[in-house]
Amino acid sequence: MKGVARREVQKLSGGVLRPAAEDDIVAEEPLEIRAQGDTLAVTMRTPGADRELAVGFLFAEGVIGSRDDVGSVAHCGRPGEEGFGNVIDVTAAPGFMLDVDKLSATRRGTLTTSACGVCGRRSVDDVIDRCAPQKVVTAMIAAATMFEAIESLRSRQPNFARTGGVHAAALHDASGVVLATYEDIGRHNAVDKTVGKLILDGSLPLQAPALLVVSGRASFEVVQKASAAGVAVIASVSAASSLAVDLARASGITLCGFARAGSMTVYSHAERIALG
Repeated sequence: MKGVARREVQKLSGGVLRPAAEDDIVAEEPLEIRAQGDTLAVTMRTPGADRELAVGFLFAEGVIGSRDDVGSVAHCGRPGEEGFGNVIDVTAAPGFMLDVDKLSATRRGTLTTSACGVCGRRSVDDVIDRCAPQKVVTAMIAAATMFEAIESLRSRQPNFARTGGVHAAALHDASGVVLATYEDIGRHNAVDKTVGKLILDGSLPLQAPALLVVSGRASFEVVQKASAAGVAVIASVSAASSLAVDLARASGITLCGFARAGSMTVYSHAERIALG
């Protein structure tokens, strides 16, 4: 299965060290993202859905604004060559120029890890300034829909079931229908892939309120990417960071954490949640 590697391990159980045997491990490899041949970033990711990841990343950074801005998205090199599949180039559509200056000069061409995509920015203020506030009163999503989406997330994580070492993100419409879902070793990569899928399908900008559910912690990076995509509600199975809460409040996003078993912590804009 793509995204899963095999490595020899030994397991300790009941005070006994078992003989070495192969086990499933989540795959992690670098992906160099280029725009018109210019290297913009290198991210550590789980291989698969690289087109979606690259487009979602560039969209979140403001380099592109829609599917119409994208000409082609393709891996560089030839199959069989060493490293093939780990470099991808995004070209502009005819008559459009990719605005690579939107990407911080301190971040361009540097490593974006699977754990923290915001490292290397000059400040978080520029990101907050780019997140235009959303209208809260016009977008309602039922609490029951949020819980159902969280419950169903695990069933959409085949690689997690095999490795226990991968995150997931899923976008739902207001009624709970899944729009896109992906796994990755990095939370923000999973979000980029999910948003990138909608961009490539021509489904952005969103025409109705959408719910993003994520495994693990709701970080600043996750909220920033959701805001860029116009997502109204974020629900996480774990906690939210202080910067994530600040950004959600400033951008009009309803942010919820510890959403499981019929309870959750609402960090911002609870008025968007429909009860009963």
